[in-house]
Amino acid sequence: MQSFSPQARTTAMPYDPRFGAYAQTPQQRERVFRQMLVVFPRLRTKVATCGRQLHARYVAGEITWADVRSALDEAEGRA
Repeated sequence: MQSFSPQARTTAMPYDPRFGAYAQTPQQRERVFRQMLVVFPRLRTKVATCGRQLHARYVAGEITWADVRSALDEAEGRA
């Protein structure tokens, strides 16, 4: 049986509660975004240049999904 050293645990990416358990890495956030497009197909048609920039920032971990939705709602005049 292989043992794990404490140093190996410290190299793992820290958990960020803003993104939830399944969206910690850019790859995971990209997958979450793709799943959101399946659930909410209207998002695909509404994504303009602003939306693409928000998507890139979400995947990069700069903003949360709630931030994306808030910005899109504001841009649509629903805020």
